Amino acid sequence: MTDFLNVSASLTARRWVGPSLENHRLAEAMAQQTGLPLPLCHTLTRRGVAAEDAESFLTPTLKELLPDPATLRDMDQASTRFIEAITTGQRIAIFADYDVDGATSAALLVTWLRDMGQTATLYIPDRIDEGYGPNEPAMEALARDHDLIVCVDCGTLSHGPIAAAKGADVIVLDHHLGGETLPDCVAVVNPNRQDESGELAHLCAAGVVFLMLVDVTRKLRETGTKSPNLMRSLDLVALGTVADVAPLIGVNRALVRQGLRVMADRDRIGLRALTDVARMDSAPTSYALGFMLGPRINAGGRIGAADLGARLLSTNDKHEAQAISERLDALNTERREIENNVREEALAQAEARGFDAPLVWAAGDGWHPGVVGIVASRLKESTNRPAIVIGFDEDGMGKGSGRSVTGVDLGASIQKLAAEGLLVKGGGHKMAAGLTVERDKLEPAMARLSELLAKQGAGEGGPRDLRLDALLMPGAATVELIEQLEAAGPYGASASAPRFAFPDCQIHFARRVGESHLKVTFSDGLGPRLDAICFGAFDGPIGPALEGHGGKRFHLAGRLEINTWGGRRSAQLRLDDAAPV
Repeated sequence: MTDFLNVSASLTARRWVGPSLENHRLAEAMAQQTGLPLPLCHTLTRRGVAAEDAESFLTPTLKELLPDPATLRDMDQASTRFIEAITTGQRIAIFADYDVDGATSAALLVTWLRDMGQTATLYIPDRIDEGYGPNEPAMEALARDHDLIVCVDCGTLSHGPIAAAKGADVIVLDHHLGGETLPDCVAVVNPNRQDESGELAHLCAAGVVFLMLVDVTRKLRETGTKSPNLMRSLDLVALGTVADVAPLIGVNRALVRQGLRVMADRDRIGLRALTDVARMDSAPTSYALGFMLGPRINAGGRIGAADLGARLLSTNDKHEAQAISERLDALNTERREIENNVREEALAQAEARGFDAPLVWAAGDGWHPGVVGIVASRLKESTNRPAIVIGFDEDGMGKGSGRSVTGVDLGASIQKLAAEGLLVKGGGHKMAAGLTVERDKLEPAMARLSELLAKQGAGEGGPRDLRLDALLMPGAATVELIEQLEAAGPYGASASAPRFAFPDCQIHFARRVGESHLKVTFSDGLGPRLDAICFGAFDGPIGPALEGHGGKRFHLAGRLEINTWGGRRSAQLRLDDAAPV
């Protein structure tokens, strides 16, 4: 594979990899056939879109992409039992995971039931004291006071705890990888059950909950019963989908696209308060969901009260929403400080092992279990490898979290390790997983996991490859082009935002912004200039090199975005890397 622009080691020591010759030919053919801009065609062909499908791909609709909920196993049993509980006034409890997907799933049900005139009990376990998923004491207690327990974003592997819920019926709405047997309950609706086709495996739990409510709405309509407008709840589905790193393919694209439009209306009191606290002053994007709202909602489950996120998303009290938002914002700041300490130690440990193996991992005593997943994500991003980070307690029990790369199913491998006895327990889905391991089994477990991931192709790409969609001249980077590129989104897991290389550029202006960011203006010397922002530039070599450019010319690479300032919209490059010419 030839280095793009002959960049084998950029300022950040990355090799630049451009589109294949086949993709380049396909993009040019699509541009000729459809009249779409060539940069957009490069983005579409990279995502496997054929020229004849380009128009429909750019305008995804729920009407066309939403699957029939009944295609999921146990859906009829779940929706029928849920309706029975509603119509007979039974007591309903929602047991949810403590992450964003769990919080949005719970809020979907709590608000829908409230709009139907019913109050549900919300229960979210403490990450440290109770761990992930249903536990026997909690399920026993809920069963004593409720007729129906709905487990969301958890429960598929919870045979014992669900059996402990004596006297109450249980419904599981989940997306984590299922085992050979399922818990004995009314229904387990999960596109990742082993007996499912896998066609909807990309759904997160919020998507599964939404589909059940679609089925419930359809059945209620047949009896002449009115129910809440489900389209207004798509902001929650979008948030859960993006924050849980669910692949933005198929119906997920339409769910997120429509959900962002709903969120822009600012009707949900909790989200409005949180966006204001996060100082989001423009229309929501998938980036904002994943990096501004998601981490704040997650902060409660990571280092604070586990139910803060779900309470925020389901409240209809603006004073409560403001108070919770401020609390989550403060917790998120505290979380970042804890994360930074763990990340430095984990990165040094992983680097000492080397970044060329199929798996990058680190483990340490006292590492907070609420941040190991974020640190694993950072390791994965910087190495292009699946990553595991584990924190051990005083008893020698390690709780870890992992993040994967596209095309490598981490959850299945973790589950296999648990079945082989190398882990106390473990599970998850393709892109993220959790595990518990005893100290004396750490090394053999990680060796075995590395072996399993290698069989899936982990580690075949360069650990520091920077993939680029195409070349672009600064003058071609217009607001109109960026709007057209956004139509191919939303971007996220399994659908990375297009990244372009700007060759042989002259730096006209470079200034430090804040503590570590860099503002740049550049051109090719022939056409208009383009502004760029590089976040964290002075945490690495990019900031010093471009600020002190001394007239040198550089190849620049990054993602295009629209910058709104003073009512004016302009094109801007979010700079990821640079290489001297």
